[in-house]
Amino acid sequence: MKKSEKEKILSGTFLGNNRGFGFVRVEGIENDFFISERDTLGALHMDEVLITVIKEAKKDDKSSEAKVVKIKSHGITRLVGTYHANGNYGFVIPDNTKYNKDVFIGANNKHGVKNGMKVLVEIYDFGDNKRSPEGDIKELLGYAYEPGVDVESVILSNDLPVEFPDEVKARVLAIPDHVREEDLEGRIDLREYKTVTIDGEDTKDFDDAVTLRRLADGYELGVHIADVSYYVKENSPLDKEALNRGTSVYFPDRVIPMLPVELSNGICSLNEGEDRLCLSCIMTVDERGNIVSHRICETVINVDRRMTYNAVSAIIERQDEDVMREYADLVPTFELMLELSNILRTKRELRGSVDFDFPESKITLDEKGRAIDVSPFQRNRAHLIIEDFMLAANETVAEDYFWQELPFEYRIHEKPDPDKLKELSVMMKNFGHYFKSSKGDIHPKEIQKLLAKVAGTSEEAMLSKLTLRCMKQARYSTECVGHFGLATSYYCHFTSPIRRYPDLMIHRIIKENLHGKLNEERIAHFERILPDICEDNSKKERRADDAEREVDKIKKAGYMIGHLGESYEGVISGVTAWGFYVELPNTIEGLVHVTDLCDDYYYFDEKQYAMVGREHGRLYTLGNTVRVIVDDVDETTHTVNFVLDYENDEE
Repeated sequence: MKKSEKEKILSGTFLGNNRGFGFVRVEGIENDFFISERDTLGALHMDEVLITVIKEAKKDDKSSEAKVVKIKSHGITRLVGTYHANGNYGFVIPDNTKYNKDVFIGANNKHGVKNGMKVLVEIYDFGDNKRSPEGDIKELLGYAYEPGVDVESVILSNDLPVEFPDEVKARVLAIPDHVREEDLEGRIDLREYKTVTIDGEDTKDFDDAVTLRRLADGYELGVHIADVSYYVKENSPLDKEALNRGTSVYFPDRVIPMLPVELSNGICSLNEGEDRLCLSCIMTVDERGNIVSHRICETVINVDRRMTYNAVSAIIERQDEDVMREYADLVPTFELMLELSNILRTKRELRGSVDFDFPESKITLDEKGRAIDVSPFQRNRAHLIIEDFMLAANETVAEDYFWQELPFEYRIHEKPDPDKLKELSVMMKNFGHYFKSSKGDIHPKEIQKLLAKVAGTSEEAMLSKLTLRCMKQARYSTECVGHFGLATSYYCHFTSPIRRYPDLMIHRIIKENLHGKLNEERIAHFERILPDICEDNSKKERRADDAEREVDKIKKAGYMIGHLGESYEGVISGVTAWGFYVELPNTIEGLVHVTDLCDDYYYFDEKQYAMVGREHGRLYTLGNTVRVIVDDVDETTHTVNFVLDYENDEE
């Protein structure tokens, strides 16, 4: 931090902590400012505040210290929590533990609430350092154990819009449910091309379709993306609501779509056997995976087959005779897809692209929304084919518009933070692994080589996660600074306009350019609006990610309630001063608290990143395999606690 920063007032966002202190994030400054409890001025989580710096960070510290001098505005005005009665009044304890104050509910603001109910409360008095906020109960959600209340609570907590406004519904009714002859004017007709979509079994909205033809000296790869911008016009009610949502949100039992289902599952979805309007990126690829030419154009397609990842995998990986017989006319196309995918993937690996291939959680629910199974969701080779083709299109489009020097929305991933790289280096040395970096700078190929070294080891998943944590978060920007993880200088999101607003935004720019409408006035317009749109899109993406993770956490905790007392083998995935975390093969993580380590007195050794026994010197460190028993589940915080299974642990 520069000396001048200490002398001025800084504006930022207060990030609360359930222990009373907090941090303030200031745009453009790498590390957050620590705010002690006595210096918060009563600021609450997500408040916009003004701060002054009272202590600058030393070399080994991550945060400077500051104090809040003014609360500009309150970021959270409505929250979800559990009501606790206390005589004629009560309190709502927020679900969000970062909001570290209970909300007082007076006798006139209870509206029939009963003790223990989940509620939505609107805050009308935010209190101060000595006084709790006060609120009015606006909605009774029910008890936490009732079906659907858990997900509904997360939706309201994250302020996710569910119902579409009436004016949006009215606009949807005016959009035709089929492609008309007048819609085809000026489009390239690709309806005779052999075209497929490849998606999951449960997918209902199809953004992308692919075509592939063998050429004399390479391949012609067509990536055809739903032309959503043809139907969703700039500044229309549909467009404003799509921007407000930013992205579709996916939960185990439902989807909150960015667009109404009449569009996302209907006229904009590339459904089998239906004429559909697309924006296509058609690429000529040579035998080494170089994209030697391309064209971006408006097209009309008709999908021959709606394929699933599992069906394509059965053809190209298992050569399942029954499946190959069913799709006999397409088998050569899928084999050609595998061939090109291998070439593109090898080329990307050679340049240093990093692939963090963590298994996602597959959560199976019963009719009441309770988790009856949790397991890793493994990608097959068909997933990778589509990934390779979409990456090729995204890079090609981004590079094209970069060199045209037109306003654009890029997907960027900056280089890792030097301090975090140092921490990672120390951690890796404990496991005998090393990587090259110079003055805090690193090439993605070094990360790639590091992950290759740990592949197949017991500590692979844990070290991969540690490596991921040292990375910066990808975001949207008008500046094309490259994508570190993909080791590319040009990248954007072009392939999912049904579910992501950034893709819809750049489709709009591309189409105006194709029609020669990007004059000085329109260029100035996009230059003016894009920075704010990029920032908003990034925020909405994080909001959706947080909500999805929160629901997964709730469902996993609920699942483990039914497995109390059971013994599992797992891997230590994190070590802290209060214990260590163990991840089970089904992706569920829980804590073994230091006070539950009964065979010795343990302390946290930062150098070894391990819990160390004082008497016998036993280590519990990252990557160790241990056997644990499910001890209890905290239904308030949705956390799982383990104890070591000493009797059945052979080590």
